[in-house]
Amino acid sequence: MRISKIIIENFRSIKKVEITADNFNIFVGQNNHGKTNLFEAIDWFFNGTKKGESVEEIRFGRSGDTEIFVEIEFTGAQNGANRMKNEGNKTKMLNALNGSDTIVAKRNSNDPKKRAVAINGSWLDKVPTGFDNAFNDFLPRFEYVDTKKYFEDVAKFTKTSPVGVMLSGVLTTILEKSEQYQKFRQQFEEIFSGETSDIKIELDNLSGKVKIYLEKQFPDCTKVAFEVAPPIFDDLLKNFDTTIDDGIETRATEKGDGMQRALMLAILQAYADFRKENEDVGKSFMFFIDEAELHLHPTAQRKLKNVLLELSREDDQVFINTHSSVLVADEHDHQKIFRVEKIEKVTNVSPIQENEKPYIVYELLGGSPADLLLPKNFLIVEGKSELELLTRIINRFYISKPTIQIIQANGDLKQAERSINAIEQLFKPLEKSLYKDKTVIIFDQPNKPMALTQFLTNHPDLRTHNQTFELTVGNIEEYYPNHNGWRKTSAEVDTMRGHHKVSLAQQVGDVITQQQFEQNMGIVFNALQKCWELAYN
Repeated sequence: MRISKIIIENFRSIKKVEITADNFNIFVGQNNHGKTNLFEAIDWFFNGTKKGESVEEIRFGRSGDTEIFVEIEFTGAQNGANRMKNEGNKTKMLNALNGSDTIVAKRNSNDPKKRAVAINGSWLDKVPTGFDNAFNDFLPRFEYVDTKKYFEDVAKFTKTSPVGVMLSGVLTTILEKSEQYQKFRQQFEEIFSGETSDIKIELDNLSGKVKIYLEKQFPDCTKVAFEVAPPIFDDLLKNFDTTIDDGIETRATEKGDGMQRALMLAILQAYADFRKENEDVGKSFMFFIDEAELHLHPTAQRKLKNVLLELSREDDQVFINTHSSVLVADEHDHQKIFRVEKIEKVTNVSPIQENEKPYIVYELLGGSPADLLLPKNFLIVEGKSELELLTRIINRFYISKPTIQIIQANGDLKQAERSINAIEQLFKPLEKSLYKDKTVIIFDQPNKPMALTQFLTNHPDLRTHNQTFELTVGNIEEYYPNHNGWRKTSAEVDTMRGHHKVSLAQQVGDVITQQQFEQNMGIVFNALQKCWELAYN
């Protein structure tokens, strides 16, 4: 059973997001843009409000009475129910599902201690007795590794830590059958409780003296006994420790942060395997890992991703958030990448396509072009609005065309020149400028014509091969089709903030028809055609 859809409203910086999930899900974005808020919303769905935390603390804007809710749709419900270990709970869930393979659950701030359940599109008004316990048993196991979870949280022996649960579960069964352990308990009792034991005799002497003084205050007291109870098994493991030999054998706590982080994740994976073989037989796991690359070298990041991918190919599902281009660059089946951006204090989440990865790596994550496969060609545009517009148009109408990498120059000719130089420098080891006669540039009509003239003088090959295209207006917003209020005047553009321009570009890119684009935005379309024409086959 897996998560297929997540809807979150009014949770911290999230006003509303809707996510369609896959087996392996990556959320990328800069610091303080809401990636952790997204994961904590899922945590709230599974575990409810944290101790000492009020609903007001997690409400969007921390004011008002807007409803907070997290709604999750699960698919594969029949398989999930049939694999339940508790027969009573299994029967309750199969009866409730009534043949449906999809189930939706929602936790909201009006009644945060409960979750509402919908089957076949209808919310259950009344649930059978014991259904809540059955539903909790039915849900996949949720494992959230946040940045505040440290090695000691999972590796230290406690009743609830992953290591503690595994050791107790495995060793208790062994010790119950162990003759050596039974002899140990018998010897312990003889030493501390045997009638001829020196320790027992001394304890009785001490308790007798205490009894004399106690009788002076409470005459009815007839006996005081000091006894040493046999050690509880868990107490024997309180000094449990983990050592690692990576050339030098030392305690895990003495290793570096990277090794500790890797060990922590390895323990959690082993813990998942253990639970599936024991109390959670057949149950799928959901791993949510905050900043998965934390303390890990790029090589270790790739290895971690491969391990998590293997988990997601079976019954488990993985969600990670990251700043690392390493975790984003490679494409895999059933992998989905989402961009997390905060605009005017509101977190937005949107899926990205393969040809949008250059933007993610270059602009959002600050990664290296070496993390990407070679594109067929490059297109340099003025800014983010053009990038958002064209990536959407290409994905909708021209997905079969050669893959091009779009780079934004941020309205700066010098930046455009730096981009050209960077592309040439990147492939310098090949002893050939692979893209010198291929890279295409789209300019707005310049407000400083001399600067553009100088730029083209510095790069004469661009003119020779017709690699430059200039709009007839000063902004892309003035070049949109005159439809639905898309086209703006120069004065209107001057009043627009950056995120308003980007939002408009996204809207146009999502709605414009292919005919409108090719006929009304001919210069941009011609630039794309030239980019594809010059692209490597």
